[in-house]
Amino acid sequence: MRILTVIALSIAGQAGAQDAAEGSRLFQLHCASCHGAGAEGNGPMAPVLLVQPSDLTSMTERYDGRFPVERIVSRIDGRDPLVSHGSDMPVYGWFFEGRDVAVKTPAGQPMMTSQPVADLLEWLRSVQD
Repeated sequence: MRILTVIALSIAGQAGAQDAAEGSRLFQLHCASCHGAGAEGNGPMAPVLLVQPSDLTSMTERYDGRFPVERIVSRIDGRDPLVSHGSDMPVYGWFFEGRDVAVKTPAGQPMMTSQPVADLLEWLRSVQD
């Protein structure tokens, strides 16, 4: 049974390769209006939000040097909704559903999410200070 799990995770990892360039494109299209083009929390919509968007370039620093994979994935895909938005974040969350792939958490455990979220995750990892 263990060998089957290893094989399945290996296949999922290959099928779910994370693409930072695609993540950047998705971020500019779906996230920059609130979080800013440079992900620093200063997008043009920020002033009208009840809770100001986070500076996404300092997440690793804020989490004591650990890139918070689980928190990021859960926030984007709606498992940990941000109520102040008035709906799931992002408001077009349907785009980020489906096409499941596995991403690896800092503990080495797989976490299932969609390919677009995996791509955003990889880009966010690349912009950490």
